[in-house]
Amino acid sequence: MQLFVGLGNPGGKYAANRHNIGFMALDRIADDHGFSPWKSKFQAQLCEGRLGSEKVMLLKPETFMNLSGQAVGEAMRFFKLTSEDVTVFHDELDLAPSKCRVKMGGGHAGHNGLRSIHQHIGPDYQRVRLGVGHPGRKELVAAYVLHDFHKADQDWLDDLLRGISDGAAALAAGDPGKFQNAVALRVNPPRSSGGTSKPREPKAQKQPTKPAKSAPEPVKTAQPEQSDTRSPLQKLVDKFK
Repeated sequence: MQLFVGLGNPGGKYAANRHNIGFMALDRIADDHGFSPWKSKFQAQLCEGRLGSEKVMLLKPETFMNLSGQAVGEAMRFFKLTSEDVTVFHDELDLAPSKCRVKMGGGHAGHNGLRSIHQHIGPDYQRVRLGVGHPGRKELVAAYVLHDFHKADQDWLDDLLRGISDGAAALAAGDPGKFQNAVALRVNPPRSSGGTSKPREPKAQKQPTKPAKSAPEPVKTAQPEQSDTRSPLQKLVDKFK
């Protein structure tokens, strides 16, 4: 059995925040893979299902971010798991938006949710770092992560979440490389071998050419016949000339 943990803050006020991308990832996995309904347990929302051959519990702590470790510790002890059985999905300021990296162990880098988990289960758990970008200045970080994703972010965010769901079974099977490839295929799908060609402009249709008009032939006017005024004798003489 494995425990997938998504980090975020509970309540509708925070639902679309950058800090809640961990919740969003678990919601997509649960929806796409037919997990059980969510229920309240361990100061969290919990559901269960299977990813490939692995049984997986999904956990969304409801203690707010800086106390996330309480729920994770309770669930881990209840299911008799070790920290190596835990995977935490969280927002990552040091990665560009849409980037996804898997890491085992390490520090918390100032992330309040990870800091709390360190305090309860230690640092030896797997993390799925989900890039949300950095506001540029340290004093802007708190407001940035507690702000909703912009409308312009929705396309890459949806691709990222779909990729996480596509690769979830590989992650549960212990193949983070395959998981990251599944995410990359959604976020940066390969181009066709011929490259992306610009749509051709429709050719202008040729108008049927009308036959050139020939110049009108001059109308021949019949010449009036001259009356013959010769005498019969003269006509006879002219005949034998």
